[in-house]
Amino acid sequence: MTTVPRSVLFVGAFPRPAGLDRYASGDLALRLESRGWTTRVTSSRPGRLARPWNMLIETWRARHQYAVACVDVFSGPAFLGAEAACAVLRRLGKPYTLILTCPSHYLLTEMRSMRTDLVLLPNPLDVARYAFHERRPLLRHLVWLRAFHETYNPELAVEVLGRIRKQYDDVRLIMIGPDKGDGSLQKTRRTAKKLGIDEAVTFPGAVPKLDVPNHLSRGDIFLNTTNCDNTPVSVMEAMACGLPVVSTNVGGIPYLVEDGESALLTPPADAEAMSNAVVRLMHEPILARRLARNGRQRVEAFDWSVVLPRWERLLESVTPGFGAHWDHEP
Repeated sequence: MTTVPRSVLFVGAFPRPAGLDRYASGDLALRLESRGWTTRVTSSRPGRLARPWNMLIETWRARHQYAVACVDVFSGPAFLGAEAACAVLRRLGKPYTLILTCPSHYLLTEMRSMRTDLVLLPNPLDVARYAFHERRPLLRHLVWLRAFHETYNPELAVEVLGRIRKQYDDVRLIMIGPDKGDGSLQKTRRTAKKLGIDEAVTFPGAVPKLDVPNHLSRGDIFLNTTNCDNTPVSVMEAMACGLPVVSTNVGGIPYLVEDGESALLTPPADAEAMSNAVVRLMHEPILARRLARNGRQRVEAFDWSVVLPRWERLLESVTPGFGAHWDHEP
């Protein structure tokens, strides 16, 4: 049976009820379809055992319906399922690309010692969904958008607010994101209450992806408090909306933004430094506007209009008989 040309199988985790566009590779699959590609995805099955097994079955069952596979994994047991799927692909003689779900210059630099053929393909953003507007004084609404997990240190955000409200008692904070169940949300709530600022902090929980721009547009300054990071989409979304960003200087953050030009960076777990940076933006509106403009310009390089054609060139370059050339840009 002849394999369908310009066809790709995406192997990864796409659990329901979320739609495909909620996942980086799922969104990529949908956009490739709009450009004439035939795509399949596996697996949407729940459970850590059922999902890898379904990946294997679909990789074999659909073997005549795709020319190339894209294996998209990023943590833990998923690597075992991905390796098994790659073994099936090798048996079938199918070319595949094993990718990182949050590629960045940071990861490229850190992993170069392991491989020399790494390709930088950043997680894209549909920039047009994020209306840009410059904030005008007074800047009083802080926004935090992440999952409540100790990795992202959400407690730091309320500590920062507590310090700021000693000078400006009208500053408020909204903390958006799901509870990952490690106690971080409860700890953050307790800290807010202990500092006497619980009425100034709002916890709406997780919000649908399409509603993120609306929530960000109501804020004035974005806080990123994480202890380690790669290239967080939440920071990119804030920059797209025109929020000046104050972030910890960890991991891939300094690869994404430049301190003093597209964001203000502070040491991790340093409430004093971060609160001082926020107050500086409140006092220096010209700086805040410059950061916002430069931030928007920076994330435009991550737009789908830039990244999708690169994905197509890569997939075409590994598709048998297609004859396309991949320029292997850094």
